[in-house]
Amino acid sequence: MFLCVGTGLLLVGVQWPASNVSKLFASGLQWTQPKPKPNPSPSQPSPIPDSKIVVDLSDRRVFLYKQNRRVASYLVAIGQEGWETPTGSFKVLQMYRNPVWQHPITGQKILPGKKNPLGQWWIGFTNQEDLLIGFHGTAEEDLLGQAVSHGCVRMKNLDIGKIYREVAIGTPVTVRP
Repeated sequence: MFLCVGTGLLLVGVQWPASNVSKLFASGLQWTQPKPKPNPSPSQPSPIPDSKIVVDLSDRRVFLYKQNRRVASYLVAIGQEGWETPTGSFKVLQMYRNPVWQHPITGQKILPGKKNPLGQWWIGFTNQEDLLIGFHGTAEEDLLGQAVSHGCVRMKNLDIGKIYREVAIGTPVTVRP
C-alpha cells in the first residue's frame, strides 16, 4: 500500500551510511540528503551533461532530453488520487541498482529479484512530506498508463534501465500536470 514510503525507508536503512541513518531516525524521520560519493561507481554514474527528464502527468509519459532534444518517450503509471505525484522542478537525488524494498507496514524486506516491486532500478528525485518519490520499475506493467502508485513514477523495467544509464545525480527532473 505504501510503496514509496517503504521504498524511502528501505533505501535510507539499507543504502545510507550508518551515521546518516542514525541522524534520520534521531530527527524523527526527517529527510537528510546524502552527500554525493567522491568516486562514482556503477550505481552512481558520472554526471551526463545536457540531460533532463520531463514527466507529463496528463499524458502519463516520461520524456528524456539530451541537449534540449527529446530522444525517448515512455509510458508510465503515476500517483493515484490522494497520493498524487508532486509537480514542479526537481533534481535526481538518488540512484540505486537492485534496490531492496521494505514493506512499510510489516517491515518485511524484499531482496532484489522477481518479487521486488521496485524492479532493478531506483531514481529518487524528491521528498514530499517525508516520502521519497522517484522512478522505479514494476512487475505490473499492465498498469502503466494509469494513476495507481503512491506518488512514484512506475515504468517498464527495460525503460527505467535505459533512463538510468543516461542520467546522473543532479540531472534536472520536471513534473508537469
